[in-house]
Amino acid sequence: MINWIPLDSLDQLQEILGSEQVTAIFKHSTTCGISGMAKKNFERFANLTDKSYDVYYLDLLAFREISNQIASIWHIEHQSPQLLIIKGKACLFNASHGDIDFDDLVTYIK
Repeated sequence: MINWIPLDSLDQLQEILGSEQVTAIFKHSTTCGISGMAKKNFERFANLTDKSYDVYYLDLLAFREISNQIASIWHIEHQSPQLLIIKGKACLFNASHGDIDFDDLVTYIK
């Protein structure tokens, strides 16, 4: 199961940056069909497990500035949809569109 945590402030981003805990961020455009399908597939596979995963959810239309900061801080190209696995100042994993796979989340977040 996915426990979506809204990522809606730059303060949260600073907390993620300063943390040594592995963190997942799912960037999503609420008007994009591909993004919606990727999110549904991600949730479908998550629902097959007994474990709960905390994932930050970034609504790109409402919080584009946060997405721009993510690109700047972790030196990654903005994509939508996009799954990022972050640990402090390092982006451990980055996938977008059809490459987003729930198993990648499980690999990094135990």
